[in-house]
Amino acid sequence: MSKAFNEISAGLNDAIQHVKRESTGVVEHKLESVNVKAIREKTGMSQEKFCVTFGISLGTLRHWEQGLRSPRGPARVLLQVMKYNPNAIIEAIQH
Repeated sequence: MSKAFNEISAGLNDAIQHVKRESTGVVEHKLESVNVKAIREKTGMSQEKFCVTFGISLGTLRHWEQGLRSPRGPARVLLQVMKYNPNAIIEAIQH
């Protein structure tokens, strides 16, 4: 069998063992949850104002705040920055 097949097979076996909670070399990365509502409230903005300011649809924001969906990619990064320094983002957008 090919080297690629053997590597893929070994990876699948590791994944199966990991799911069964058996000891493996698998490293699991978990993203920290983002409390979007708390971040928005820290800015003092309503949902509507927050959406207009940051280019987010109101439906998306509501899904995030209700925990039905989680922000991903650039939106997640923007929210993480806002969590620690919302004024930096607001000032950057205004210029």
